[in-house]
Amino acid sequence: MQDCLFCKILNKEINSEIVHEDDTCVAFKDINPKARVHLLIVPKKHIDSIAHMEEGDEKIMGHLINVAKKLAEQNDCKGYQLLFNVGREAGQIIFHVHLHLMGK
Repeated sequence: MQDCLFCKILNKEINSEIVHEDDTCVAFKDINPKARVHLLIVPKKHIDSIAHMEEGDEKIMGHLINVAKKLAEQNDCKGYQLLFNVGREAGQIIFHVHLHLMGK
């Protein structure tokens, strides 16, 4: 997706404070944090939203959750929230699925 902000971050066309990268995803700091730790975990495969998942994408989503758990531990989060916004009405602004990790 040429105009996708997150695809541009993944392709290193836009700078971001990346804290994790592997073959499946990248995690970086949210530019408008809502918690002490606020990271976005983004799959390298472009998927518009949870509503647009295809067969087999559940493995990617599970991986995002595992990465969130590890990042929460690395950041000494006492507790944390994991959030997917699905659709504009739910607050999704960028249409590339991403998991918010917000830790206390």
